[in-house]
Amino acid sequence: MRIYFLLLFISAQFFAQQTKTNVDEIIQREMKERKIPGLQIAVVQNGKIVLSQSYGMANLQNNIPVTNTTIFPINSNTKVFTGVAVMQLVERDKIKLNDPISNYLNDLPNEWQKITVDQLLTHISGLPDILQLLDPMTGNIGPLKTESAIWEKLKTLPLEFKTGEQFSYNQTNYYLLGKIIEKLTKEPFATNFEENQLKIVHLKNTVFGDSRDIIQNYAPSYRYNSYFDGKPGEAKLTNTYTEFPDFVRTGSGLNSTAEDMANWLIALQSSRLLKNKATLDMMWSLAQFNNGTSTNWARGWGITKTRKKHSAVGMSGGNRSVIMVYPDDNLAIIVLTNLAGCSPEDFVEEIAGCYNADIVKADPLTYLRKNIREIGFDNAIDFVKKEQKTNPSFNPNESELNDWAYRMMANKKEKEALEIFKLNVYLFPNSWNVYDSYGEILLKIGDKNKAIEMYKKSIELNPENENGKKILEKLSSLSN
Repeated sequence: MRIYFLLLFISAQFFAQQTKTNVDEIIQREMKERKIPGLQIAVVQNGKIVLSQSYGMANLQNNIPVTNTTIFPINSNTKVFTGVAVMQLVERDKIKLNDPISNYLNDLPNEWQKITVDQLLTHISGLPDILQLLDPMTGNIGPLKTESAIWEKLKTLPLEFKTGEQFSYNQTNYYLLGKIIEKLTKEPFATNFEENQLKIVHLKNTVFGDSRDIIQNYAPSYRYNSYFDGKPGEAKLTNTYTEFPDFVRTGSGLNSTAEDMANWLIALQSSRLLKNKATLDMMWSLAQFNNGTSTNWARGWGITKTRKKHSAVGMSGGNRSVIMVYPDDNLAIIVLTNLAGCSPEDFVEEIAGCYNADIVKADPLTYLRKNIREIGFDNAIDFVKKEQKTNPSFNPNESELNDWAYRMMANKKEKEALEIFKLNVYLFPNSWNVYDSYGEILLKIGDKNKAIEMYKKSIELNPENENGKKILEKLSSLSN
């Protein structure tokens, strides 16, 4: 019997080491390809942290490596904390999600009165975005100087669309949620977060702040820029300076470590932050438009993968940090980096696949990405054709393919992006947007005639495609 348990122990140790090696290979590959200076990862499995690892440099100027206590900005991942704060108030019967926000806030424009709390949480309110009144480079309060001035101006702006009819990600929604939290708790939302989340989980490395604040063990942010002093140039790594005014920090003001985020997720799923599983399920369920169709957003959580098996919910922040939870698999992955725009959400599911190989195949985009890396991007369409013959559920998502291709295009991988845009046209021949995107990459690589053909097809499918019309007019004038 002792030998049996010893063999089990050795087998488990071998599996854990092999899994860590596989994760290391993915992280090292992606850091190299995406030129990520520093990264943290934590993995939660069956309610415990099974991996906490740091890579690369936190501070390039001073040659300081990333450690497990290095603190990274988590940007819009802050919204998951705000989602929990709202759902805590739901459990205390302080908030009803379907209540109009006018039940909780005064001094609202008439057309804002019937917007619900749920519509704020899920970005279908149609409200104008407060970001347009902030400095687009730094996020600070700009020429309007004060929150009150910004608020008065914001109220004069029209709705972007009829409430509940469309999705539009914007920071006004979470700004107002912060105000509701403060009104109901009679304390600043930062204090509410501290008392009802951070202290409960003992998160000593999770703090509000931005580039103006002195935060110990803080990793500065970097970004690749190719435009300097009014003229284009070769892309190079630069420092990023960001301000999050205190009144909008419910949307993007927190900084944390992967370990802190992992412990927070453990507490969330063990009824320490939300008492009832039904509340957690509600938070993680998709919202609905007025016509009853589902949005892609849960309450505070912007990544939702509703699948027959291995469903996931998560959030990304600043295109530089991501959390992904697999409730049915008792698994969660957290990846934080110091490079804005590196999009770790692209490879987080491949990491999850190191712990459960079936997850990779459950996500068509991850499975596609993993395979065409080996067989070549120019074989993407053939691979999809072959896969769909044997696996009818293999249906890559149009918008995910489009976003992936645009990220590659931004990273100067035009050939790879071209093949994915082409694949999207093959998969979705009746979508005007795929032709518009394909036309854009064709124009970028110099295939003007083919680009014109694609833009014409896009406008044929959508006569209201004003972007396509403008580009065709411009190309026509250049030809004449």
